[in-house]
Amino acid sequence: MKKLKYITVGLLISACTTGVEKTEDKAAPNTRDSGNELSEAEQLIEPQKQVVDKKSFPNGIRIQWFEKTDGEPIQEGSVYEINFKTKLQNGEVVDGNYKLQRDMLPFLVGYGMQTPGFDLAIKELRVGDFVEIFIPGKLARGEKGIPGIIPPNAPNIVMLRIGQEIKPTKVVDGVKVWKLEESPDMPDAKVSENSNLAIHYFVGTKSNPRYDNSYQRNTPFAFGMKDPSLIPGLRKAMLNSKMYDKLYILVPPKEAYGSRGYVDLVKPNEDLFYDVIIMDVDGKSVQQK
Repeated sequence: MKKLKYITVGLLISACTTGVEKTEDKAAPNTRDSGNELSEAEQLIEPQKQVVDKKSFPNGIRIQWFEKTDGEPIQEGSVYEINFKTKLQNGEVVDGNYKLQRDMLPFLVGYGMQTPGFDLAIKELRVGDFVEIFIPGKLARGEKGIPGIIPPNAPNIVMLRIGQEIKPTKVVDGVKVWKLEESPDMPDAKVSENSNLAIHYFVGTKSNPRYDNSYQRNTPFAFGMKDPSLIPGLRKAMLNSKMYDKLYILVPPKEAYGSRGYVDLVKPNEDLFYDVIIMDVDGKSVQQK
């Protein structure tokens, strides 16, 4: 059984379906109370009557603060714990970390983990802020919506509380790695320079979020650490990680595709963001079965 290093931040936020996807829920603590009562985490993002500040933007985004702090400003390219709930104008809740029974989820700012409006709004906030955000349809799920969940051009109303910043676990040649989940039961399944491994992942850029997704193919990506086509930054991030580790990885251009970019997927001099779960190291997952 996998153990969580960060109990509150172990799962994915996906811009591809409802905004949140479950990787595994075996270790997820049950934070919802019995019956229909709200969990403590949900109570923390219930709307409050007293609004302490408001701000509207030309793009249609509106923010109202229930709690406004003097915490550190939210920075693009940093990871924060967030507690959020997304509703439609009719009050229907369509997304939120409580759906995964998590008090907080990790969120990397600026790389399309949620909607464009979500990224724009969160950069106006500070650590500790509690807000309600109105996101117009064009900056939410747009004309496509999400079939059966969010209608086309539907505005989103987001209740959001910003928790603490999660600092990178390591930084190597500018490559930032956040280890969000690990398995202490797998000390021998460590990635070496000669390892062969398999990962499930999303990868994307600021301009093209999540352009590749192994989950959609239902097949982990298998490769060797000595594969000459492997992105150098990904190789450096993987080294010494273990099977079942969950990682966020931010790779600078010089450790990715540099000034040449990559066909029509990655623009010149763009960072790459990988959201990774290591599924196998040197056949150890097969040996466990």
